[in-house]
Amino acid sequence: MERIKALEQITKQLEDELVICNIGFPSRELYHVKDSSKHFYMLGSMGMASSIGLGLALAQKRKVIVFDGDGSLLMNLGSLVTIYNQSPENLVLVALDNECYGSTGNQCTYSSSTDLKMVAEGVGFKNTALYQESLEEIDFTPVLRMEGPIFVHVKVKAGNASVPVIPMEPEEIKERFMGEVQGN
Repeated sequence: MERIKALEQITKQLEDELVICNIGFPSRELYHVKDSSKHFYMLGSMGMASSIGLGLALAQKRKVIVFDGDGSLLMNLGSLVTIYNQSPENLVLVALDNECYGSTGNQCTYSSSTDLKMVAEGVGFKNTALYQESLEEIDFTPVLRMEGPIFVHVKVKAGNASVPVIPMEPEEIKERFMGEVQGN
């Protein structure tokens, strides 16, 4: 399954959840399949989506879905330890694993030889899920019913969808999202 298809299928199943999306192409793809004021599109800060999502989950009650990449997650593995120890019940961390740094030129990551779900379980995550690349459809409903923190490993094909850049300035993205979080 392509990453854009995984994003499309998962977001179709979301209702009121807040979404933090990893830098570059994942954010562009999410914007393309389903733009929402509930979505925060990261345009920089590689490796920080999980940390931003954790802070958001701790600051309010709504469920927070973080779409992170394998490269970004490997860059900031300490976030898994912090998320587990803070244990926000409203956080779902989705690792979209294409085994490469898709936004910087498709250089290989080490996720081909590192089981990210097993790493999360080793840190202490009790609720985890795995969706293999060969899947045609993702049923995300069971994940949304679990108590967090939850780690979801979604294997996707390498490559980026041909979608345009997000037509908003970073300040616009931030202000729109903050308005949503504050209920404006």
